[in-house]
Amino acid sequence: MSGPAGRRITEKVSAQSLREATGRDWEGWFAVLDAWGATEHPHAEIAAHLRDEHDMDGWYAQSVSVGYEQERGLREVGQSSSGDWNTSGSRTVAAPPERVMSAFTDAALRERWLPGVELDVRTGRTGKSLSARFRDADGEAGRLTLWLTPLPDGRTRVGLGHEKLANAGAVAAYKAFWKERLGVLAALLAED
Repeated sequence: MSGPAGRRITEKVSAQSLREATGRDWEGWFAVLDAWGATEHPHAEIAAHLRDEHDMDGWYAQSVSVGYEQERGLREVGQSSSGDWNTSGSRTVAAPPERVMSAFTDAALRERWLPGVELDVRTGRTGKSLSARFRDADGEAGRLTLWLTPLPDGRTRVGLGHEKLANAGAVAAYKAFWKERLGVLAALLAED
């Protein structure tokens, strides 16, 4: 699987919305971090500095930290602060959490929407979450983490993280893969 890894965080969060929420735009925060010497600090320390010294909300502290690291060449899009390659996906489906979970754990049902994929479940909480080793038909591997959130109307919010990917190309390919496959899952569960 190959292709571009996706968009930088600075393309996802506009300078104007960042300024409205934090008082500075991207360039303003990059200047603050440069003056502090952020390139010499790990991700967690950068985020903590923004939270503790600049009263920045945790979500924005993480976003600005990632944006800074991407801008300064400390990490690429789809790369974690530890150097691992990861992607994620989400979808709301018209089924209860237990039914969604079985779409991942029941091999026959999984084959209907995720053909050729093997999941070796490591841990799980029925109807809530699971962690599994992932292997697709091409032998591509990784680790899959699934979170299920029941909604008041009987639907379920599915969130997944696909970690330990090979490179930026795999991040982009699996981002598209999961968007398409979660759509197929939603259609399948709506039929049943």
